[in-house]
Amino acid sequence: MAVAKTTTVRILSTLTRPDAGSARVAGYDVVAQRREVRRRISLTGQYAALDEMQTGEENLRMMCRLLRLSAREARRRTAELLERFDLASAARRRVATYSDGMRRRLDLAVSLAGEPEILFLDEPTTGLDPRSRAAVWATVADLAASGVTIFLTTQYLEEADKLADRIALLDGGRLVAEGTARMLKESVGGQRLDVELATTVGPEAFTAIVTGLGPRALAVDAQRRTLGIATDGTAAQVRALLDEIDADRDGVAHFDLHGTTLDDVFLVLTGHPAATPDEPGTTTKESARV
Repeated sequence: MAVAKTTTVRILSTLTRPDAGSARVAGYDVVAQRREVRRRISLTGQYAALDEMQTGEENLRMMCRLLRLSAREARRRTAELLERFDLASAARRRVATYSDGMRRRLDLAVSLAGEPEILFLDEPTTGLDPRSRAAVWATVADLAASGVTIFLTTQYLEEADKLADRIALLDGGRLVAEGTARMLKESVGGQRLDVELATTVGPEAFTAIVTGLGPRALAVDAQRRTLGIATDGTAAQVRALLDEIDADRDGVAHFDLHGTTLDDVFLVLTGHPAATPDEPGTTTKESARV
């Protein structure tokens, strides 16, 4: 994977030894103190690691027993997690009959059987439809609110924006920025001026405008003659930008001002848009880490 998100998770969860450098999780070295790390973490990968021939209840109870919970405690914990993840009504159905969203919720429930301090989620919503993705977002937010520390990797910058207290953006395995969503957006101006040029502006003139703006030009669509421009949102700067791209004041058909997105931040910092996941019906981007 281009940005090595999964590799990072594997190192932090002690599944892979780093080639160089060091890392600590919950204060423990991931190589020298891997047992201490493993006692405190749980990991959910990109795809649900479940026994499809078993029921949801059986999957959870099996994990509880593997974690050496007593039979009584395993039953209690299983019932608690099924209720928490809205799976109680499907508890005795085989996992093979579950929807993708239900499988992902069950996978998260299984990961919490041992009540970990830190939960690693490696692209937990990859391949899910928008409704299932939103349901997982709500679950992750609830887990964070309950005190579980979550380290989440994602292809979707919108997901990072919605869920993360702190975000690290990676490009080609290189860390390009880190901070809160607000800090990252403010670093490139905090606002975006969207402009639609008039039909009188031809392809060559449009290209010249985009070239003149350089890395400030965002979300460029030559066919529709639209582009976004990073700005601080002040009236003076907006007026100056409009004058810059339309000195004669007859080439702008419409403009709108709104907040920047993490996609805009990524484009400004790297000079290219984030890669789009090859999934039907999705438009979100790659290269965000929470």
